[in-house]
Amino acid sequence: MYNWSESSFNLQYGDMFAMKYPNIEFEVVSSQDLRLNTGTEDYYNKMNKFIEEEQPDVLILDNSSYETLMSRGMLLEMDPLIKRDNYDTQGIYSAVLDILKEKGTGKLYGLSPNFETSVVYYNVDLFNKYGIELPHDGMSWQEIMDVARLFPTDGDEDNRVYGFSIGNSPLSISYLAAFMFAETQGLQPLNKNAMKVTVNTETWTEMFKLALDVKKSGTLYEPSVGSLGGSMESSPFFKGRVAMTTEGPYLLQQFKESQKTVEGINPFQLGIVSGPVDPKEPEMTRNISLREITSIAMNSGNSDAAWEFIKYINGEEFAKAKSRLVNGTLLSRTGFIKEINGLSLDSFYKLKPILSESSGSSGIPSSLFEIMEREMKLVQENKKSLDEAMNTIQTEGQAALDKEHKEAELNKKEAK
Repeated sequence: MYNWSESSFNLQYGDMFAMKYPNIEFEVVSSQDLRLNTGTEDYYNKMNKFIEEEQPDVLILDNSSYETLMSRGMLLEMDPLIKRDNYDTQGIYSAVLDILKEKGTGKLYGLSPNFETSVVYYNVDLFNKYGIELPHDGMSWQEIMDVARLFPTDGDEDNRVYGFSIGNSPLSISYLAAFMFAETQGLQPLNKNAMKVTVNTETWTEMFKLALDVKKSGTLYEPSVGSLGGSMESSPFFKGRVAMTTEGPYLLQQFKESQKTVEGINPFQLGIVSGPVDPKEPEMTRNISLREITSIAMNSGNSDAAWEFIKYINGEEFAKAKSRLVNGTLLSRTGFIKEINGLSLDSFYKLKPILSESSGSSGIPSSLFEIMEREMKLVQENKKSLDEAMNTIQTEGQAALDKEHKEAELNKKEAK
């Protein structure tokens, strides 16, 4: 079971495995249509039915699907297979195994050949030009933005220097505060068990203050609406006009291409450090995710062949072959791709994952976010103080949450 097409599967995994094991044949069933017009609960119920009907042996899952199917007893435990075959897991990035075990309550129900994370990239030449100390591993958002504000903000928009850039579109204060700064620190916008909004705290206020200060400082580059801010041709970072940005490993490939193809570019030295991090836990991160976890269906009739496939694509031979390719993910097997275009990848592997924690602001209700947007605009216009705005977000956000909960309960009763 694969989320994309059969040809995509073969390109990523199948063709290489078939060359190694020509007597094992695949049938690929795509689960791509399952998410169409469905909520989360309906999606997993549909997936259950899909698995019952199609009977796939190998399941290639995302984080949430892995956790859900494991909790429903639909995945085969892999620890006995690993022990039986003396399969080497020592060469796998420990963070990947830690995440899988945490979701599996201490046991492995899958392996992931790759993972996603991001780092802080910086323009060494700009730092040297303005006599600013180079970034270091494990910087918080506050530290990163403090450094960004050391760069000059004068000059016209098309030629000036910026301290920091991120994304392909303008970012609101609420987005910066809730989906970037607060999420890195694991701040929850609400307590779902108690159904209480929890944003009127000193730490949340600090996140909004940082976002307001960054916006006001003029150090943040933001492409105008409808522009190609993320393309190599228009990216001020690739053109050497932005000191720092955050991105995954794909930027390394883009950087090399930009130095060759973007017209009028001034080549510069690129640096990488780990982060951003929670200042309370500078050696850890909440920003490691597993996009494709390979598992075996509990009721598989071909579990041995399925295990051979999973062993191979999570093994050394596959990692060695894939080390010549670059995409948006990193190999879980360490030691096979140590650098890209002359730059060490160590910073991608330095931080340990923060476990046993639900995601932060990604679960923020749209009604609460709309209130944040409105209130922060009033603060920007000097029509409200930040403390007044935070109080309003708390009280009106709680009222909106109570209303939504009440309506949901009524809908349940009517459905019965």
